[in-house]
Amino acid sequence: MMSTPQKSTASRVKTSTAKVKAALPAKRRAADLAYDAIETMMSTMQLEPGSPIVEAELAERTGMGRTPVREALLRMISIGLIVQQPRRGLLVSNIDLAEHLDVIQTRRVLENLVAACAARRASAAQRKEIVQCAEKMVAAAERGNLDEYMRWDHELDVVIHTASRNRSAVKCVTPLIVQCRRFWYAYQHAGEISEGARAHLELAQGIATGDEAAAITGANRLMDYLEDFAKRIIES
Repeated sequence: MMSTPQKSTASRVKTSTAKVKAALPAKRRAADLAYDAIETMMSTMQLEPGSPIVEAELAERTGMGRTPVREALLRMISIGLIVQQPRRGLLVSNIDLAEHLDVIQTRRVLENLVAACAARRASAAQRKEIVQCAEKMVAAAERGNLDEYMRWDHELDVVIHTASRNRSAVKCVTPLIVQCRRFWYAYQHAGEISEGARAHLELAQGIATGDEAAAITGANRLMDYLEDFAKRIIES
């Protein structure tokens, strides 16, 4: 498995949160920023499956207040990323290998819809930004920079989801994306990062054309990659 940078967890998450604050519109709520920061910690195994959730600790690690962190945690409970257990409190949900292929199958349907909507509804500026995010993923993959790769993967999702203007589909697909991202990060091996970057670029280019069929082809290419990767891990 590819080694990750040795920067401290707290400083890495606070830096990531600062970048998000600087890059996104001021109208984004603090709870949304807290959600993004905690999701990043889950996706990159800084919060491992089954680990306890401590609100005060997360407020410190993310640099956010207790109230937005609490709101973010409630949202994560509602979509199954965090579970409540008697006498154990809040825990990060486990990665279920047996169900992961079902997660990808469900995500495929939603990703096709989101990609088609984004191809039809994205502005010229959004189309350009979508491709730029994917290109930055490719560049990060070439450098072997896993943190940057994951950052631009998240940013690509944000731009595509905003461009799709389909809040219902985005609400449904978001927890599935986090599950897939956690699985990929937990089991990724040297070489997989470049293949994943190329799949994301194909999706981005498909959306940028404005052709719904091309966007759906790109979405399926990405889902094929994730499904093949998952099968290799599950069957190994």
